[in-house]
Amino acid sequence: MIINLFAILLAYLFGSISSAIIVCRLLKLPDPRTQGSQNPGATNVLRIGGKKAAAITLFGDVLKGLIAVVIAKWIGLTPLGIALVTLAVFLGHLFPIFFGFKGGKGVATFLGCILALSWPVGLAWLVDWLIVALIFRYSSLASLLASLLTPIYIWYLTHNLIYVLTTLLMSMVLIVRHRRNVGQLIKGEERKIS
Repeated sequence: MIINLFAILLAYLFGSISSAIIVCRLLKLPDPRTQGSQNPGATNVLRIGGKKAAAITLFGDVLKGLIAVVIAKWIGLTPLGIALVTLAVFLGHLFPIFFGFKGGKGVATFLGCILALSWPVGLAWLVDWLIVALIFRYSSLASLLASLLTPIYIWYLTHNLIYVLTTLLMSMVLIVRHRRNVGQLIKGEERKIS
């Protein structure tokens, strides 16, 4: 029990490390929370700092989800413990204690978590994202659809109900975090991928 609680706390703190803010500070770029969409995520960093800064941010956000869940599995936590670590690192990214609880939307960290829970599901997420992005040219739509399909893939490939419920909850949180994007999609005002 103590190991589980310690792992969950560490996962939240690890998730609270904002790749976007750190990358922007290191590269002497404006704080992403004050520029563009004011979202400390890779897409906004791309707008204010270019491809290199965005790629580093994306890699960092994926990596923190991946590392936290891999370690949880490696130390032998139960499926429930692993699921709680997954939620903790994800929520840490969304509500980082180190940055005034103003975090990103969570897509990259979600992907990192999924790759660690089940790499075939993570690959399926990537394929879904690419297909939707190529057809419709909207990153937000691709992210949301790929994420909503994740619990189905988790069930089909792992039959682990705890992981299904965890990824379903995370997918619902992603929709809430993207509510502005959803509204812009409905109005036809969402930016397309160039």
